[in-house]
Amino acid sequence: MIEKALAYLVSELTKQIESIQENLADDNCRDFPEYKKACGEVKGLLSARMLILDLQKRVNEEDE
Repeated sequence: MIEKALAYLVSELTKQIESIQENLADDNCRDFPEYKKACGEVKGLLSARMLILDLQKRVNEEDE
């Protein structure tokens, strides 16, 4: 059960990251502060995803 929940979180975070990255690539930022905000969001989402992936790995190791 927990594995499915963690996989879902990773999937949703990845979707959000990709969406912001696509907006950055399409030059949809109006100014530099908006660009910095988007970059900060990506950085935060990547950090969250990494923590969840680490937790997922630990949970899988405990199951073995």
